[in-house]
Amino acid sequence: MHFSEEYIREAVKEYYQLDVQVKSLTGEYELNYLLTANDGKKYIFKIAADKDGYDFFDAQVKIVNHLSASAVADKFNKYVLNIEGKELTPIKAEGKNYYLRLLSFLEGDFWVDVKEHPDELLLNLGNFLGEMDNALKDFKHPAMHRRYVWDISTATDANAKVQYIKNHERRRIAAYFLLQFETEALPVLSSLRHAYTHNDANDYNVLVQGDKVSGLIDFGDMVYTALINNLAVACTYAMLNHNNPLHAASLVVKGYHETYPLKEQEFDLLYYLIAARLCISVTQSAYNAFIATGNEHHFISEKPAWELLYKLIRINPIKAQNNFRKACGFEGLINDDYNDILQQRKKYIGRNLSVSYKKHLKIVRGALQYLYDDKGNTYIDCVNNVSHVGHCHSTVVKAMQKQIATLNTNTRYLNDNIVTYAKALTARLPAKLQVCYFTNSGSEANDLAIRISRHFTKQQDVIVLDHAYHGTSTAAIEMSPYKFDGKGGFGKKPYIHKAINPDLYRGVYKYGDANAGRKYAADVERIITELKKEGKTPAAFICETLLGVGGQIPLPPHYLQEVYKHIRAAGGICIADEVQVGFGRLGDTFWGFELQEAEPDIVVLGKPIGNGHPLAAVVATNEIADAFNNGMEYFNTYGGNPVSMATGLAVLDVIKEEELQQHALKVGNQLLDGLKQLMHKHPIIGDVRGHGLFIGAEMVRDRNTLEPAVHEIDIVIERMKDRGFLLSTDGPLHNVLKIKPPLVFSLENAEELVKNLDEALCELQ
Repeated sequence: MHFSEEYIREAVKEYYQLDVQVKSLTGEYELNYLLTANDGKKYIFKIAADKDGYDFFDAQVKIVNHLSASAVADKFNKYVLNIEGKELTPIKAEGKNYYLRLLSFLEGDFWVDVKEHPDELLLNLGNFLGEMDNALKDFKHPAMHRRYVWDISTATDANAKVQYIKNHERRRIAAYFLLQFETEALPVLSSLRHAYTHNDANDYNVLVQGDKVSGLIDFGDMVYTALINNLAVACTYAMLNHNNPLHAASLVVKGYHETYPLKEQEFDLLYYLIAARLCISVTQSAYNAFIATGNEHHFISEKPAWELLYKLIRINPIKAQNNFRKACGFEGLINDDYNDILQQRKKYIGRNLSVSYKKHLKIVRGALQYLYDDKGNTYIDCVNNVSHVGHCHSTVVKAMQKQIATLNTNTRYLNDNIVTYAKALTARLPAKLQVCYFTNSGSEANDLAIRISRHFTKQQDVIVLDHAYHGTSTAAIEMSPYKFDGKGGFGKKPYIHKAINPDLYRGVYKYGDANAGRKYAADVERIITELKKEGKTPAAFICETLLGVGGQIPLPPHYLQEVYKHIRAAGGICIADEVQVGFGRLGDTFWGFELQEAEPDIVVLGKPIGNGHPLAAVVATNEIADAFNNGMEYFNTYGGNPVSMATGLAVLDVIKEEELQQHALKVGNQLLDGLKQLMHKHPIIGDVRGHGLFIGAEMVRDRNTLEPAVHEIDIVIERMKDRGFLLSTDGPLHNVLKIKPPLVFSLENAEELVKNLDEALCELQ
C-alpha cells in the first residue's frame, strides 16, 4: 500500500504528538521516512506490513533495548514511545495490519558514501561488531529462530535462483561458490557458536564519522544463526569496492577478535561464508529482475557484488585463511618444505613419473580455470585441457555426487544411463558412427580401437604419424613414436609404420603450398604400396585430428580426406583420435575431423569427455561393430558405469548450455591474434598456430635455421609460472609452447596471458 506524506504527518501527530516534515527514504521490505520536527530534531519513521507477525517486531524492540545497556549503546537508534507508552503502534489500512515505529536519528555518513575506508575505520568496524555481539551473547528471543533468505547458513537455498543469472560465466561462478559452501562450510556450521545477530552490517546500514563507526541501523534482517555469519556479512561489505579486499576483511576480523575472540574453526570458514553471502545477493538480484520487482533497493549491491566475486575466485582460500589466522594472532598455514612429500613420492611412486617445474607446485584446490597451491598462490590454468568445462564445475560435480550416492556398478545390469549417454554422444557425431564402447581412459580406448580394426580387417599393420602419442597401454605405446623412439623406448615394431608428420612450419611442404595436404598424404600412400609388395594391407591409420605431442599442429587442408581415401582403398580402417581436441575445443567445429571435412570409421574419445573423470569411448560404424561381435564378449568392468555416464552427460549439457564451443572460438581467436602480434615483436616466436583453445607457439633461436629455443622456452615456462600462469611445452624438439586451457578460460585471462608473456620475453632478451 502507498502511504502519502500527508498520511505520515497525521499519523505521527496522532500517535506521537509531533509536528513534522516528511521525506521518503528507500527500503527493501519496509517503508522508511526521515522526519524533521519543528525544533529541528530528526527522527526515522518506519511502516512495516505484518508479514513477520508481532513477535518479530517485538524482537527488534527487545534487541535494541538490550543493547541500550551496552558499551555501544550510542550506536543504535532508540525507540520513541507512542502516546500509550509503547514502541510498536499497530494500525489497519485497507484490511491489512501494519506496525508503526518511531526512532531517534543517528548522525553519520553511510559507509557506501564514504570514499576512503582507512585501516583505522576497518579495524574500528571489527571492534564495534565484536562489542555488539559480545553484548548480545545473553540475549534471546524465539522470533529470531527463522529460516531466512539472507541467513548465510541457508545459502544452499540460493541454488534454486542460480538459473535466473543469464550470463554463463556469472552463473558458473555463483554455482561454484555455492558448491564450495555446501562442501566446506555447511557440514560444520551447525557445530559452531550460535547467537542472535543483526545479520546486516552492510554499506547502507553502517554509519561513519571520521575513522569511527557512529552507528548501525535496521534490524530487519536479524536472525539466530552461526555467530561467525554476522562477521562474514560485515567483511563482505567492507570488501566491496576496496582495492585490496582481503586486506580490508583481515582488518575487520582483527578488530572483531580484539573485542570478542574468534575460534580457529570460525575464521577458517570466513572465505566460504563471504562468498556465500555474495551468492545470496546476486541470485536474489537475478530473481528480482526476473519477477520485475521495480524496487531499486533490490539491485543496489549487484554490480559491486559481482566485481567482488570475480576478485574472490582469484584469491586462494589458503591465502584467505592464512591472513585471517594471522590477523587473530594464530600460526599461519604456509609450509615451504616439500622434502617429506618428495621422499614419500620417491619411495612409493614409480620413479619415472615426473614432477612439473623446477620449483615444484603442490596444488590443493581447483576453481574453474584457476588452480590454488598450498602456499596461497593462485594460478591461471592454461594447459589442463582434461578439465574441459573447468575444475570443480558444479553441474558435473553434482551429477557425479548424485549418481554415486544412488548406484555404481558394472554394465551387465540394465541401466538407463549408458543408453541415454550413448544416444546423446552419437547425436554429436556423423550418422554412421552409432555404436559405443566405453572405457576408462584414452589409452584403453585407442588400444581397443586398434584391436577392433585388426579384427575387422584381419590385418596387423598400423600406420601412424611420426612423433605421435596415443597412450600408455602396450598397444598404444607400440603405435606412439613419441615414446618408442624416445629415451628408454624399445624402437618401432615391424607392424607399425611411420608417415611423415604433416608440419607446415618445419616439414618438407610448408605454409603457402596449397597442395601440402595432398603431398603429405602421399607418404601414407607410399607405405600402403610397400605393404602391398609384402602381401599386406593396413589394418588401420590412426592420427590425432590436430597433433598434440607432435607440436600443437593443425593438419594441412585436405590431408585427412586424401589419407582416408588411400586407406579405404586398401581395405583399412580410418581412426580419428579426438582425445585431445574434441568436444568443441576448436571453436569452429565440435570435432577435429570436421575441420578436414572428413569422416572416420572409428573415433576415439577421452580426457575432456568426463572433465577429468576416468571416462573414454570408442565409437564405430554398425558394420565394424557387427564384425567385432564374433562371440568373444567385450566386457569392461567399469567402462560405461552409471557414474561415468552421468558425468559424461553433464559435460555435454554444460558445453551446450554455456555455449562453450562458441566461447572457445571467441577467446581462441583473440588469443591467437595476441600471440601473432607478439610474434612480430619477438623474433624468438617462430610460429603461432591452432584453432579455438588449442594453440601452439613455436620458439626458435633463428627463424631461418629454425634452431629450437629449448633452453629459452624452459626459462619462459618458469617465469610464467612465477607470474601465475601454468603452461607447458610440446613438440618433437620440446620447443613449442602449448596452450589448451579449460574452455571457461576468459577473454580477460587471454589478455593477461599475452601481456605477461610479452613481459617474460622482454626479460629473456
